[in-house]
Amino acid sequence: MSDVTRAKHGRPVHHWRRDVVELAALFTAVAVADALANLIGHGPDGPALLVISAAALIATAGFHTWWARRHGHAPPVGDTGARPLAVLRKAGPSDEQAATPAAVEAASVLWRMRTTVKDEPGTLAALCTALADRRVDILSLQAHPLAEGTVDEFLLRAPADLPAAEINREISLAGGSSTWIERADAHDLVDAPTRILGLAARTALDTAELPLALRQLLGRCTIRSLPAASVGGGRGPEAVPVEGALEDTVLRLRAPEGGVITVERPYLPFTPTEFARARALVELDTRLGPRIPRSQDVLTLPEGNAIAVRRADTNDVEAAKAMHERCSARTLGMRYHGPVGDADRYLNHLLSPRFGRTLAVQTASGRIVGLGHLLWDGDETEVALLVEDEWQRRGIGAELLCRLVAMAVEAGCESVYAVTQASNTGMVAAMRGLGLPLDYQIEEGTLVITARLDATPVASRLPYDSMQTQLGGPTGRA
Repeated sequence: MSDVTRAKHGRPVHHWRRDVVELAALFTAVAVADALANLIGHGPDGPALLVISAAALIATAGFHTWWARRHGHAPPVGDTGARPLAVLRKAGPSDEQAATPAAVEAASVLWRMRTTVKDEPGTLAALCTALADRRVDILSLQAHPLAEGTVDEFLLRAPADLPAAEINREISLAGGSSTWIERADAHDLVDAPTRILGLAARTALDTAELPLALRQLLGRCTIRSLPAASVGGGRGPEAVPVEGALEDTVLRLRAPEGGVITVERPYLPFTPTEFARARALVELDTRLGPRIPRSQDVLTLPEGNAIAVRRADTNDVEAAKAMHERCSARTLGMRYHGPVGDADRYLNHLLSPRFGRTLAVQTASGRIVGLGHLLWDGDETEVALLVEDEWQRRGIGAELLCRLVAMAVEAGCESVYAVTQASNTGMVAAMRGLGLPLDYQIEEGTLVITARLDATPVASRLPYDSMQTQLGGPTGRA
């Protein structure tokens, strides 16, 4: 930056060197003009030439002024890096909406898009050019090679007034086929390697995280875990190869305990890359073996007794059977909706982390007096409670239910449902105590209560903070 353009206290700084140069130039110009005037003026046509020269100079100066006003010679603002001139406005509120970050965000939307292109040079460039022509920004790109062609997966930021149908049409004209597009959110901005590593870490800490990790990895899909043998002793699911099977919109993987994990996504076929990622998660779970968090919360009942709430698994089957023996036939019938003698047969399935999460309530002597189950049921999630008769009406069931619902919210479930009987007033009161929107369906004495979790989440801290807290009173609790 030169001395002339530097400023001090907001004003330009002038130096004596510039003044001397300007004076020297002025004196030189006067001397040259005087010499020319003397030379031409003493000639025969001197006065006429001076008048003509003066007229020509005036005409040239006028033309230059007119041209400068009509065609500015200043370079564009973007070429110099200078700020645009401020526009003078009247004081007071403005009628135009300020360009706040929220307004800028509202002017664009995020899309996830997949399309299949030929495996040829220039096909991806054609897609990018088509998107750029519609002012669509590509935030991320993943390529899924196929036997014939390539599936390109994009995360796009597009103008809010550009519908998905228009994007689909532009992609089709650029050579894309089998295009699928849906709205995305801020969670999709996380790059794929980071997201996959996070899912692997969650799976490594808890066996029950595997179905949730697969759902987050593969998007909207239905996941079912089928045991090697059915609970009733019938024929189990069809065996799958050790490496698994990819069948267009269905993935079939061998579960670590010998069963089958089926993943279905009817609206979008799976790619070999997605199949490999899912299989890697299952292999990681198999190598680590059964595991659950071993921490617990200690709660104090209104009468002063201390109980512990912890995660349970198949190692607690015998303790759960002992609790069944202490429960009345009415309590077991309300929980299992079938013959009381068959209650023990369900425990291996219910307590397996492969099919959900189970919370156990344990007394100071180590006896289990309550169980709460959060079960993955395809696209839906079921909650179920069982509290020993002598420990009912103390708030144990409601506390278990709040914790199960909090885990469902953390897992991203949209709703939970409970299957009970209309006469089970304790379960009905516990569901109502969540403070969530409820839907009721009654068929032949069976009551299905569904709680929608898209409303304000239930106020309950997640297990387990290893803290001792006071449990609420028994009013309106199961």
